[in-house]
Amino acid sequence: MNLFHFQQFTIDQSHAAMKVGTDSDLLGALAAGGKRILDIGTGTGVLALLMAQRFPDAHVTAIDIDENAIIDATTNFANSPFSERLTLYHTSLQDFVSPNSQELSTSPQVSESPSPWERTGERFFDSIICNPPYFDRSLEAPDKSRARARHTSSLTFKELISSAYQLLVDGGTFSVCIPPEVLSIFSAECLLTGFWLQHNYQIKSLPHKPPKRYILIYKKGRTECTDHEHCMRNADHSYSEWYKKITGDFLKPPVKLS
Repeated sequence: MNLFHFQQFTIDQSHAAMKVGTDSDLLGALAAGGKRILDIGTGTGVLALLMAQRFPDAHVTAIDIDENAIIDATTNFANSPFSERLTLYHTSLQDFVSPNSQELSTSPQVSESPSPWERTGERFFDSIICNPPYFDRSLEAPDKSRARARHTSSLTFKELISSAYQLLVDGGTFSVCIPPEVLSIFSAECLLTGFWLQHNYQIKSLPHKPPKRYILIYKKGRTECTDHEHCMRNADHSYSEWYKKITGDFLKPPVKLS
């Protein structure tokens, strides 16, 4: 299915390696926002669009290293009602964060005016979101685009977390979706970098199952942690009231995500 229809926008996923799925749905609904938001590894652009919808005063910057992802994100941004508040860069995070990078390739649909830090000398965001690559112990997919999207060989946890910390303002937030198998590794790296965990969403697929996903919201600065445990489906496999509530403004019923 190359088109996925949300209530306020449509995702064309003809080229991007990773299609719309539950991870992006949950992260887009729960991530912390702000007036300046960065989406790392935007893929089809779905997370950036969800954040633009949730936070009407925000400007969302999105980056991706993969050319196929840029093709889809460019189309999706241009066709959305939030196009004026979206900026897309075809770049790696390593180049994006580098103070020595002189030029970044922007999407054709956005203004070619200098990026905010080129005008002000600053690269700071209030909120950063990422559905990061995490298959660091498995064989890489033969398709290069899919391998980049799913594996840490092109972006390690350490590079991702340290870059996010560098790009955030003091008090800024870093929101991610992480599977259980890498939770301890990712959490330890965040702690070493200086992040404090603010919200820990433990999300089950069914009531009798262990958590399948963790939505983690970190803060650049001292904070208390609040734990949340939720379930996407009831015992009869119908969608839970919690899941329908958090996705009610985005998804068109019936909900059909992988």
